[in-house]
Amino acid sequence: MKDKVSHKIIVYLLISFIFISVPTEATTDAANIKQQQAVLVNTSNWILKQAFLNKKSGLQVKGQGIVSRLLSDDVIGDRHQRFILRLANKQTLLMAHNVDIAPRLVGLKPGHTVTFYGLYEWNSQGGLIHWTHHDPDGEHVNGWLRYRGKIYQ
Repeated sequence: MKDKVSHKIIVYLLISFIFISVPTEATTDAANIKQQQAVLVNTSNWILKQAFLNKKSGLQVKGQGIVSRLLSDDVIGDRHQRFILRLANKQTLLMAHNVDIAPRLVGLKPGHTVTFYGLYEWNSQGGLIHWTHHDPDGEHVNGWLRYRGKIYQ
């Protein structure tokens, strides 16, 4: 009985993986594209929530949130543009975007949507995302921020 249950779970996981892995270019139906994007955002939010709950750091993640607050720049060492994003699951993330390496997000305001790809580090307020820029030394995965249709890297 356990083998049948395990087999079904594996099949469901494989089907889910295949569905999530389908590139958005594979379909031209706008409704399907929106559905696939929603699945990816929900998956990302789940991964970020699990990382927070389990106090995990060092995860390369992609996600999207709404700017809830702008903070002053961090000017100690490399300068970082800082702001708080609120995910759809209500988790908050401190975004630390290195503006000595990548361009500043111009016109950023609370209520605006930002998509990100960067490195998650745990903290007690929800977490921090950094490495949202290219690596000039070529030793780290290149991150980015997407804001108003423009990529900041």
